Amino acid sequence: MATRTDAVQVDVRLDRASPVPLYHQLAQAIEAAIDSGDLKPGDRLENELSLTRRLGLARPTARQAIQELVRKGLLVRRRGLGTQVVRPAIHRDVRLSSLYDDLAASGRAPDTTVLEHESCTPATSGIAVLSELLPADEPLQRVLRLRRADGEPLAIMANYLPARFRLDDEALAGRSLYNLLRDQGAQIAIAHQTIGARLADAEEAALLEQPQPLACVTAERIVYDDAGALVELGRHLYRADRYTVQTSLVV
Repeated sequence: MATRTDAVQVDVRLDRASPVPLYHQLAQAIEAAIDSGDLKPGDRLENELSLTRRLGLARPTARQAIQELVRKGLLVRRRGLGTQVVRPAIHRDVRLSSLYDDLAASGRAPDTTVLEHESCTPATSGIAVLSELLPADEPLQRVLRLRRADGEPLAIMANYLPARFRLDDEALAGRSLYNLLRDQGAQIAIAHQTIGARLADAEEAALLEQPQPLACVTAERIVYDDAGALVELGRHLYRADRYTVQTSLVV
């Protein structure tokens, strides 16, 4: 759906007798318009001066409201374009789950393109840790997928799995990988994950439909079953502007 090119005015009703600060009331009204679809990704919000004149606010109040939504990842300021609505980032807790399931649970529409699906061994994979975990000639399969959320490219996922799992491209495109593995008897018990960051190369940026330089979050995950056998090794690349990892810290 095409986005509107003219600045969009949001219906805002301020209660000046309320103990809730005016900037927060304004931020809530704009966020509600985004949640309802009245403001769509790509829409341009009316500028601070227009907001202050129309609503009878001080300019710092409007600025603070907009900045609150920028921090939440709902708005972005772009030179020459003004303030625009963006698609919300994907926030994931640190737990063993599938991105496909997490997207669906958050109300996003996941879809997947299988880019490559080929046989390999630890020796031919180019992944040093696989050679440490398995015999050099152990039959494996490598799956490379592009994951989208609401039609927007989000992640490039490379997974290395034992050849005993029978995975066809149609199932890989339409279902969670972990659900497919569990259907075939995998008793997933534990995973070790390392989070990092790097710039995407030219091919990766093209797949993610973004210009370079493109900052990305990386994740390497090694998953074992209840007998300690390898279930999969995943190396994933996520757009940093659309993906964050959340943890809880206990003191």
